[in-house]
Amino acid sequence: MPWRTARANVAAGLEFRGVAALEANARADEWLQRVGLRGFGDRYPHQLSGGMRKRVALVQTLILDPQLILMDEPFSALDIQTRQLMENQLLELWSSNRKSVLFITHDLEEAISLSDRVVVLSAGPESHPIGEFAIDLPRPRDVAEIRMTPRFIELHSLIWQAMKHEVLKSYAQQQLQ
Repeated sequence: MPWRTARANVAAGLEFRGVAALEANARADEWLQRVGLRGFGDRYPHQLSGGMRKRVALVQTLILDPQLILMDEPFSALDIQTRQLMENQLLELWSSNRKSVLFITHDLEEAISLSDRVVVLSAGPESHPIGEFAIDLPRPRDVAEIRMTPRFIELHSLIWQAMKHEVLKSYAQQQLQ
């Protein structure tokens, strides 16, 4: 909400649930500190970088302690360095409370780096699962480092072979439109 500060945006969900403003703001400050935004609570969205806005959006969800977190291409608009920082931050936050996360991405490296399981879907319009792959990379992970390991490269190749035909089919469909 562009008219609310970072703190107020993070606290909004708690306030909607009836938590007193003082407590909601204190908890929001704790979460902002956890994601490296201590001292930015009074800033408005337009005063924050893209990565900072993504962190605010992430803690808006996490502060509510959901059982399932749905993330649809959450880091796609970020530069590669900020994206890797956000991916590592997500892994760190995930490891502290182990919530279920459904992460949708078109980035195969991101999918492998962050996941325990990758499900590949067919090209649309009637998309359906065409493969499921267990990701057995050790935790904790650093997304930049894990991508250089032999097992990561092996998984990438295996999954890419399963989805390559669908990517080409999707590309061909786009050319016809």
